[in-house]
Amino acid sequence: MAHSGASTSTDVGAPVRKRSASAQTTPQTATGSPGAPRKSKLHKREHRVALAFVAVPIIGFLIFTLYPLGYSVYASMTNWNGLGVMSWIGLDNYTKMFGDAYFRKALFNTFFLMIGIPIGLIVSLLLALALNRKMRGTTFFRTVYYLPVISSIAAIAIMWQWAFNGDYGLINQVLAIVGIDGPNWLMDKNTVKPALILMSVWKGLGYSMLLYLAAIQSVPRSLYEAASLDGANAFQKFRKITLPMVRPVTFFLVVTSIIGGSQIFIEINIMTPTGGPEFGSATIVWYIWQKAFENMQMGYASAMSVVLGLIVFTITAIQFRVNARNSFSVD
Repeated sequence: MAHSGASTSTDVGAPVRKRSASAQTTPQTATGSPGAPRKSKLHKREHRVALAFVAVPIIGFLIFTLYPLGYSVYASMTNWNGLGVMSWIGLDNYTKMFGDAYFRKALFNTFFLMIGIPIGLIVSLLLALALNRKMRGTTFFRTVYYLPVISSIAAIAIMWQWAFNGDYGLINQVLAIVGIDGPNWLMDKNTVKPALILMSVWKGLGYSMLLYLAAIQSVPRSLYEAASLDGANAFQKFRKITLPMVRPVTFFLVVTSIIGGSQIFIEINIMTPTGGPEFGSATIVWYIWQKAFENMQMGYASAMSVVLGLIVFTITAIQFRVNARNSFSVD
């Protein structure tokens, strides 16, 4: 007896029909945007608080950095004494600047004093290597070398001004012991620059030494052990391992030292308040200060400041470019 099962069963091979598009619904938020999670009140409040924290440094940058920078650029194209009304003169200050022999002399002095940067880096690296050795008194010497870094620049300048005095200075007294008649260091055009370089090297020695010491101590010991197995001597380890590994610290110190050296002012104003013999110690920032606050030529001083900023920015950009080409990593 045959059963009529066509109405009650389906074929095994029959394709299953897909759901219609109208049946496939996407969950929506209360705002109607598909797939977007609904933000809670707590999330919105945290977002506003985060924006408030981010806004503080941005507002500070706009008020205390970007606005003064733009104002200085504008002031550099005016004849302004800092108090009265500005009068627009275009590029006259820049034309006057490049014809100013004192500006060129101050700029030359500024970069000449930077000779102390490589000297200080070499001496501080050697000190870091010495203090990295296991011996008694290393903590004491680290503290002694770092004391000038945390000391007042004005106090240091006064101390060195006394030490360089031609009549009763400590340096000339020491030279007299060995029969050398020392010069009047800060009043002689031939010795004023070396005297300032010596002081700047002494002051920055502790900071550079501390950074180099930290970099040396972070070098993996396995590199030195592998070099010893290959028969490398102490100098080869220093040249092939230590120097490349402390290169990032060297780059940082060179960049910051050039930026700081281009702004040297306090030491010059205390030790040689008139710019030194034959303008031999006047730096660009000291000359800017003199024109702005003694001669009341604020527009001209602003023009020199803009040029100095462009020079430092260009040098720093070149250093970053060179460092990027010579960078490496140790796996």
